[in-house]
Amino acid sequence: MYKVLFATSEAYPLIKTGGLADVSGSLPVALQSLGHEVIILLPAYPEACQRTEKLKTLTTLSLPHGEVKLLEGYLPGTKVKVWLVDCSVYFNRPGNPYLGPDGDPWHDNADRFHLFAQVAIAIATSKANLNWQPDIVHCNDWQTGLIPALLHTESLSHEQKATTIFTIHNIAYQGLFPYSTFIALGLPEELWSSEALEFHDQVSFIKGGLVFADRVNTVSPNYAKEIQSPEYGYGLDGLLLHRSDRLSGILNGIDDTVWNPETDPYLKTNYDHKKLAGKKKNKAALQKEYKLPNEPNTLLVGLVGRLVHQKGIDLVINSLPELATLPVQFVALGTGEPAYEHALRDMARLFPKQISVNIGYDEALAHRIEAGADVFLMPSRFEPCGLNQLYSLRYGTVPIVRRVGGLADTVVDAAPETLKDKTASGIVFDNADGESLYAAVIRAKELYQDKKIWKQIQQTGMRGESSWKHSAQQYTQLYELAIKDCQK
Repeated sequence: MYKVLFATSEAYPLIKTGGLADVSGSLPVALQSLGHEVIILLPAYPEACQRTEKLKTLTTLSLPHGEVKLLEGYLPGTKVKVWLVDCSVYFNRPGNPYLGPDGDPWHDNADRFHLFAQVAIAIATSKANLNWQPDIVHCNDWQTGLIPALLHTESLSHEQKATTIFTIHNIAYQGLFPYSTFIALGLPEELWSSEALEFHDQVSFIKGGLVFADRVNTVSPNYAKEIQSPEYGYGLDGLLLHRSDRLSGILNGIDDTVWNPETDPYLKTNYDHKKLAGKKKNKAALQKEYKLPNEPNTLLVGLVGRLVHQKGIDLVINSLPELATLPVQFVALGTGEPAYEHALRDMARLFPKQISVNIGYDEALAHRIEAGADVFLMPSRFEPCGLNQLYSLRYGTVPIVRRVGGLADTVVDAAPETLKDKTASGIVFDNADGESLYAAVIRAKELYQDKKIWKQIQQTGMRGESSWKHSAQQYTQLYELAIKDCQK
């Protein structure tokens, strides 16, 4: 069993902007249940400090930026330790951890996550005087990309090599900054190279992980293949092809203690795959909450997520006028690009009996949509893994997804052969256009009319394994491979 320093920029329920937080708040718990000693390293955002249990000062570190406190506490409701990097000038900012009130990235994001990397390195190299050194430093996304790079330069001068894993949650976000930032941060000169951090005359934080980590993985097997192609690699496909022998994909799981229709405290009525009648009550409650007519037999379509181009929100918006005439009801919850927010509000005004939207984020309401909707839309242009389709499967809400990334790995299309052998769990379509999305909803609507078939699809999804247990075992195997790589 290993000591694991799990470095991340967000972790639910301490701070969340997306799926990274859900993974960072549940994978460490699953790993610890297998016997590993896992400590989450996270910036000390105000929300994280407020929500971390039994918080105390662990030590003070002297870094080039000045003195930085390391706080220790526990992830709520667990025995997983959390170490918070407390530097007020960089992290004592409420709200989004990456964006200012104007919606633009904080001007000093490079400095902030460089500092975060320095703390991780001090811990990994036993310079933090903690009497604890990790076997594995598990890094996540660009905010932690400098850690493997700087540990590499550290090992060159001190003849020691810390073992590193770098997980890509979304390769579209790369942490790109001008060359002047590279100089201002005082990064080692040897890292300014196309074979290191340089990327088209910019410094790329994510390349630090992709180039220097002992093993690179992403959050689904299919996405691991996709990012080695120009279509999905965002300019890094050549590098990923070069490192393909060290690149793998492990499907995300979900926290099935939080996402469980049998025990979910946010629901009108709890239910399971044997007793689906409770789902009808949740549907009626959701229609009431969204001020839609109580129509038990009208297909209710749900959507929860970021309203951005990646998620195919424009495809949804373009299809809504036709969908509203079927009839179909549609409810949405999310925030994102202002144009999409305005367009969804306009659709709701035009079709008040069919469409209702909530611009914002509400964790409890997200649970109620998963429980109350009949189908869940995820028409993503790319999707590294996706969690909402896993929640939907767990809640008997049939997902409608594009055949990309983790969506293709987790949802089995309701084709004649899969309906016959009872493996169908959703509706899968191929093209990123409104016509294909509309046709997929029509297919779902037709299947919905056959209550026996529909119940079969629901129950297939609900019986599937979606917890972290299997994935945590795969991460253990990945750790073993990485340590062997270091010993060669």
